Amino acid sequence: MTAVAGRLAVGWRTGPLAVRSFRLLAGGQFTSTIGDFCYAVALPWLVLSAHGGAILLGTVLACYGVPRTVLIPVGGVLADKIGPRTLMLAADAARCVLVAGLALLAARHTASLAALGPIAALIGAGEGLFIPASFAIMPSLLDGERLAAGNALSTAAVQVGSLLGPALGGALVAATRASTAAFAVDAASFGVSALTLLLIPRRPATGSVAAEAAIAEAALAGLKAGEPEAGEPEAGGPAPPGGVLALLKRSRELQVILVVVIAANLASGGMSDVALPSLAHARFGAAGYGALLACFAVGGVAGTLAAARTGNLRAPVMFASAVFLVEAVAIALVPYLGGEAGAAAALCVAGACNGLGNVTVLTVLQKWVSPGLLGRVMGTLMLCSFGSFPLSVAVSGVLVHHLGPTPFFPVAGGLIAVAILGGLTQREFRAFGAAGDDSSQAARANAADDLKAAEGSRK
Repeated sequence: MTAVAGRLAVGWRTGPLAVRSFRLLAGGQFTSTIGDFCYAVALPWLVLSAHGGAILLGTVLACYGVPRTVLIPVGGVLADKIGPRTLMLAADAARCVLVAGLALLAARHTASLAALGPIAALIGAGEGLFIPASFAIMPSLLDGERLAAGNALSTAAVQVGSLLGPALGGALVAATRASTAAFAVDAASFGVSALTLLLIPRRPATGSVAAEAAIAEAALAGLKAGEPEAGEPEAGGPAPPGGVLALLKRSRELQVILVVVIAANLASGGMSDVALPSLAHARFGAAGYGALLACFAVGGVAGTLAAARTGNLRAPVMFASAVFLVEAVAIALVPYLGGEAGAAAALCVAGACNGLGNVTVLTVLQKWVSPGLLGRVMGTLMLCSFGSFPLSVAVSGVLVHHLGPTPFFPVAGGLIAVAILGGLTQREFRAFGAAGDDSSQAARANAADDLKAAEGSRK
């Protein structure tokens, strides 16, 4: 016990928790996530308790979901232009006001489409703008040694918040028989998150990944290192000409990663939201379904925390690929391990592998992408992830209807495995982020050459 306490103390002094800005960010996002899941409980209760019905609920949710997806790439562009911290702060402040408006509607028992639809659309728009910025901000806070651990701890905080939020939201709705208090908690959580972001300095921290990358790019371009130009984005440097499309055209690594993300999400979305509830409904009941989701979530937290030690891997993408292949096998075996306990164990393994692999690849991308393009790359990545969800659940619904839920799991696991193995056939993908891989330096050199040429043309 003493040794464990000692390691925790050292981690606090030297790890990401030693950085004040990181503590503020993680604490704000943990609080905001709890509020988000209070909202997830409160909104359906408000609509259904006011006799709005399933059609109204689905329409309001669509009003939220469509702007969120559409504005994700816009959020990536704005994160690069004005900085992720500024964009996150604006989005949280706006959503604080909007959700407070929902609390007033709930207090008046108002649940019409005319009242709820526009507010839900604006909240969804704020979420879409916020998402890529939330992935782009971490390199501006932490150095390369702490980045993986910071991603792991921040993601784990969000995952824990997603476990606590529904319980709090449900308890508030049950105790008050209304959605008002749950909406008020969500509004307050956005206020707390906005305050923590306000306390984070606007410029990248000295020695952070973003600051060091900006200095390197400026030096390569022949500019004075360490002296940012007026109006420089807080993300840490000017964006290379051509934007994310030019990067995507010349980067085989990024092309393969996006294809793998789309294929994997086509499989996992239908598995978690269609096949798994259908399997649980047929075999285990509602309590069993809740237990399966809890096991997947617990595994996700464990895997995410384990990813804190992946920052110095010699071949991080090869490691992550192996982890994702284990996840694919675990998903394929969910219905075939002898009942609820076996399914829960398989989902726990799948969740752990998912959390471990995702944080590992995210850290590699954050180190590799030019700071001036990181928001747009994260926006593209999130768009591929979120955008594949509607197609995934639609196709999965048809397959589960005709084949039943059991065969769907090996199909989903097989699709994930094929996507990963297909990526591994590409040398650039295998070497991405590996020790000695110079793709990041080459990309920054190309960006610096472009920037230098642009500077010359202006003269």
